[in-house]
Amino acid sequence: MPNREMLPPAYKGKRVLITGGLGFIGSHLAARLVEYGADVLIVDSLIPQYGGNWFNVETIRDRVRINIADIRDQYGMNYLVQGQDYIFNLAGQVSHIDSMEDPFTDLEINCKSQLSILEACRHHNSTVKIIFAGTRQQYGRPQYLPVDEKHPQNPTDVNGINKMAGEWYHILYNNVYGIRATSLRLTNTYGPHLLMKHNRQGFLTVFIRKLIEGQEIEIFGDGRQIRDFNYIQDVVDAFLLVGAFDECNGHIYNLGGDEPLKLVDLVKLMIQVYGKGSYRLVPFPEKKKRIDIGDYYADYRKIRAALGWRYLTPMRQGLEKTLEFYHSHKDKYWS
Repeated sequence: MPNREMLPPAYKGKRVLITGGLGFIGSHLAARLVEYGADVLIVDSLIPQYGGNWFNVETIRDRVRINIADIRDQYGMNYLVQGQDYIFNLAGQVSHIDSMEDPFTDLEINCKSQLSILEACRHHNSTVKIIFAGTRQQYGRPQYLPVDEKHPQNPTDVNGINKMAGEWYHILYNNVYGIRATSLRLTNTYGPHLLMKHNRQGFLTVFIRKLIEGQEIEIFGDGRQIRDFNYIQDVVDAFLLVGAFDECNGHIYNLGGDEPLKLVDLVKLMIQVYGKGSYRLVPFPEKKKRIDIGDYYADYRKIRAALGWRYLTPMRQGLEKTLEFYHSHKDKYWS
C-alpha cells in the first residue's frame, strides 16, 4: 500500500505549480515540496481580502519561484502550466458569506477560472497531474453522519455550488481528456498561516484571534454544533499522497478527523490549552444561520483504504502549535 515514506522520491526533481501558494495550505505544501527536492512555482494573486501572505513563505522564499498572477487570466495560465509535472490547485474564494454577497466574483474564481486552468492544461500540458481542493460545504446539511463520498450534494450557499462545479470540471477532464485529476473534500483545516485579518473565512480563525486578544469568544446558538478538524500537516500529507499515485486519478476523497467536537467543547479545549480565556453563547446572526450546515463530520475510510492516510495530529497538540504560532507572530497576520 502507498504510504508517506514513498513521498520524497516521488517529488524529488519534479516541477510543481501551486495556485494560491502564498495562502494557508499552499504555503505549507510548498515548504514540504522544497524539503523533498521539488522545483516549486507559486502562483498567487495577493488580492488583499484573500489569504496570500509573504510571511507564509519567509523560510523558503529563496528556494521557490513566485509569480504574482490571477488564475482568472487565461493567457497567463496558458503560459504558467507549461512544463509542470504537478499542479496543486488551491486558489479560490472560500468565504461562504462573501459568496452570498458577491456571487459573481465567487463564480469567476471558483468556477470559470477552474475551466481556464483545465483548458490551459488540455492545450499546453496534457500530461500534468492536477489536484483540486474541494470542501465539505458541497454536501450542505448532512442527511446522515458521518458523511461519506456517496452522500448527496446539496449546498446551502453559492460557494458550495461553485466549488462543486469546479470539482466536477476536474473529474470530467480526467475522464474525457485524460488530464489526470483528483479532488480532496476538506473539512475544517487549521494550523499556522491561516488568514486572520477578518472574520469572513471560518469560525476557528475568529475563535483564535479573540482568545489571543483577550476578548470573549462568542459562540452562535447553543454551541452544540459538531465539527471535525484536520491539522495542516496531515492535510499536506493527503495532497501529496493523492498526487503521487495514479490509482487516485478520477477519484474524490473526503478528509476528516477522529475527534468530532461540539463547538462549545472546542472553545473549552482552546481556553485550557492557552491557559486563559472566556466565552458566551449568542443568538445566531440571521444571514449566517440561513447557510449554516448544522452538525458535520466526515467518513474518510475511502482515502484510508486507498492510501493509508489518516488523521495523525491530536486536537490538543494541533491547537498548542497553532496558538503558540499566532501568539508569537500576530503582527504578521492581524491586519
